[in-house]
Amino acid sequence: MIGKSHGRISGMPGPLHIRDSISIPDTELRWRFSRSSGPGGQSVNTTDSRVELIFDLAGSAALGPILKARALRRLEGRLTDGVLTIAASEHRSQLRNRAAAEERLVDVLRVALAPPPRRRRPTAPSRAAVERRLAAKRRRGDTKRLRRGSED
Repeated sequence: MIGKSHGRISGMPGPLHIRDSISIPDTELRWRFSRSSGPGGQSVNTTDSRVELIFDLAGSAALGPILKARALRRLEGRLTDGVLTIAASEHRSQLRNRAAAEERLVDVLRVALAPPPRRRRPTAPSRAAVERRLAAKRRRGDTKRLRRGSED
């Protein structure tokens, strides 16, 4: 998606929408630009097309305490002092890399903020299932016993 990312034009100020009720204000996002490696010829050597999107998750006021704790717990391996950094350098254009970084941040936060799955209510196997399992074990044992042959 070039130019438009999750309901906002990339690079333009405005909130970054994560879910219906959750959006991160532009003031909580910091950008850092540097020269990218890889193909691109002389353009790579002169333009700052690599993008880093920095979001201070621990210090964010956009998330409630429960959501923030959930995200911090789920992303603890990716955070540095509570700060999440997303890098994008796959495109030759800074604008496209900004859109890619925003999209990646939205995807990471959606997964981290998703509610936990419902717990499975444990159930006991039915009597018929137990009997089928035991009958299958008996048949398998009989097959193996027949293979052994007689020992005289």
